[in-house]
Amino acid sequence: MSRRYSPRPSDLASELPPISYVWETPNRRPRRAEWDIPDPAAPGRITPAMRAKLERIVRRAPEVMVKITGRTKDAAHLKSHLAYITRNGELDAETEQGATLTGRTGLNDLQQRWEDDAGLDDKRRCDGSLSINIILSMPAGTDAVAVKDSARAFAIETFGNNHDYVFVQHLDNKHPHVHLTVQSLGHDGKRLNPRKEDLQAWRERFAGELRLRGIAAEATPRRSRGRVRKADRGVVLALRKRKITPDVDRFARKEVLLEVRGGRTANHPWDEQIKSRQDAIRRRYLDYAAELHRSGAAADHELARQVRQFVDDMPAIVTRRHTLKHELSELATSRRQDAQQDFDAERHDETRGNERTR
Repeated sequence: MSRRYSPRPSDLASELPPISYVWETPNRRPRRAEWDIPDPAAPGRITPAMRAKLERIVRRAPEVMVKITGRTKDAAHLKSHLAYITRNGELDAETEQGATLTGRTGLNDLQQRWEDDAGLDDKRRCDGSLSINIILSMPAGTDAVAVKDSARAFAIETFGNNHDYVFVQHLDNKHPHVHLTVQSLGHDGKRLNPRKEDLQAWRERFAGELRLRGIAAEATPRRSRGRVRKADRGVVLALRKRKITPDVDRFARKEVLLEVRGGRTANHPWDEQIKSRQDAIRRRYLDYAAELHRSGAAADHELARQVRQFVDDMPAIVTRRHTLKHELSELATSRRQDAQQDFDAERHDETRGNERTR
């Protein structure tokens, strides 16, 4: 089977998500033609594809998840990971050639082949990975067949021309998801080393594949939805689950306590940058709403109303430090209330004791 994915019909080209300041990640460096956003007052600025994306965003279409879960470092690690994603060979795996691997035999062959390829890579560092492990997931209730078909198409387009891979779908979780393991060494001798902007491009591609299969899906960065806090890393979540305070929490609390006790607020330039970026994003949404309203069409007027409501409903700009300050303030208030209640109880007991002795 050829590794190339057959071209789509031209009438589906409009499904490709446009690049806009509002829903673009800060790290991306798009082509200049994509970056030049027309003036909000210019007629016809909102293309059909942009309008469709706005509709999905303001109606809160489910967000896809594409996450790198780790890298396998050696043959034993790769074997363990393949055993995990196939449930020790109970689940079938599919390769980039469309072949189905059933049981442990096929996985052992794949593992040996990847290990041999790594041995021929004279540029590989001693700690270089054999594979990169990725999860593609959708919220509960999403059609599992569409998720698997979309993951297959995503893998073919993203890696099929240059990397071997294997994927397995898991349905024992409320979120239908696919584990995709990609061989780090490409056929061209280069190693796969995805960056943050690559992950966003992967999310957009996976969401596009889902939409082509009738599933409402989006891949907007959190900032386009008004969220400024980064998701906590897996290792941090794991430490908290074990009741261990991660360094990042300890240092942050220490800084906030110093601010509170000193009666001052630290001046972090990135806080102003976050606020400025959020202000710009919200203004741009309102620009879109104004242009839609000018069209005169009832459907555009309704979408403009939804866009304005979406902006009104955006969460307050709250960073991790703001959250910690709020938590500490609530804790201090709670302790003061407890102390006051204890004091009042002691006074009450003392009064009743004095009455008995009279």
